[in-house]
Amino acid sequence: MGQTIRILRRATAMALTLTAVWVCVRAAPLTSTAQALQTLAGDVEFAATLLQGHLPAGHMLDSASLDPWHQLVLTQSPLLYSIRLPAPNQSAAQPLAEPLPDTEDEPPLTDDTDSPAVERTLVPSSSQTYLRAGGIYIADRAKKNPDAASLAAAPNPVRLGGGPQVLIVHTHGSEAYYPTAAEPYTPSDPYRTTDSAHNMVRVGEEMAQVFRAGGFEVLHDTNLYDYPAYDGAYDRSRAAVERWLAQYPSIQIVLDVHRDALAAEDGTIYKAVSSENGQKAAQVMLVVGSDGKGDFHPLWQENLTFAMALQQQLLDDYDTLARPMVLRSSRFNQDLRAGSVLVEVGTHGNTLAEALAGARLFAQSTVTVLNELKQ
Repeated sequence: MGQTIRILRRATAMALTLTAVWVCVRAAPLTSTAQALQTLAGDVEFAATLLQGHLPAGHMLDSASLDPWHQLVLTQSPLLYSIRLPAPNQSAAQPLAEPLPDTEDEPPLTDDTDSPAVERTLVPSSSQTYLRAGGIYIADRAKKNPDAASLAAAPNPVRLGGGPQVLIVHTHGSEAYYPTAAEPYTPSDPYRTTDSAHNMVRVGEEMAQVFRAGGFEVLHDTNLYDYPAYDGAYDRSRAAVERWLAQYPSIQIVLDVHRDALAAEDGTIYKAVSSENGQKAAQVMLVVGSDGKGDFHPLWQENLTFAMALQQQLLDDYDTLARPMVLRSSRFNQDLRAGSVLVEVGTHGNTLAEALAGARLFAQSTVTVLNELKQ
């Protein structure tokens, strides 16, 4: 009986393959048939359907539920490895309901902490358009349309030597999280505080401790460049980064650590959460700037290559900690050093405890990449 079921499943998969090929041939001129087949071969959903048809009944595409042989097959193919489905405890993962504000500036926030934040695990949606390289998804808000696969395969522009190697800075250091009874703070503005035990400075220090424990020298700039005035924060943090780089030329990585803000038009607050090894952590989103606004920025593609290496390691290490990457039009001071990236840890709906957990996991994964970049 088991053999019969397996034969039927494989026959179904083969039928799907032949049907898809027939449709491509019928729908496309002969001159474009080869191109259509090549596109089909790289289609993630199509590959997932075929692979699922060959798996034992009841198995999904997460490697934890597969026998050693199927795990080997899955991990040896970049395409198949990129379509692993979430483990059962990640079944709540879903794209955030649209519409959401798409702005490079934080939307105005109100003091609405009486309303609980709605929890979401943000994953790519088939209804949204992304640039893709294997399992890496990039929301191209800058409309630059870079060759993601080529950039992912390019040599990493960062090489680490002696002296301080990593600079952590906070352009919007007063950004804070959803206050709780366990972690209250005095706000300077809604979801902002000058109390550096509860804002982005605390989150950045969590990362710095992990990097230092991994053997890397870290400089952590704890100044608040968005207080008392929010406007001009990037100009002030830019001057600071220039001073740091002039004083310590060994710095090769600049992480500008923020938190995101997600609220629907009806005022619903969202928190971005992942469950990793039984621990609830704020999801992390990497943001890369570009020259989309006409600013001089010859390094944005190198920064994208660096950020994609971090993203790939996050995808390798965790189920859903990494949100899709974002490529933006603004340069975010990332023209000052190849190896610069903006790191969004959670949203204003997350708690500080969730943000610290996400920051630790991100830093632990990043240490793996940094070890590969030592000269």
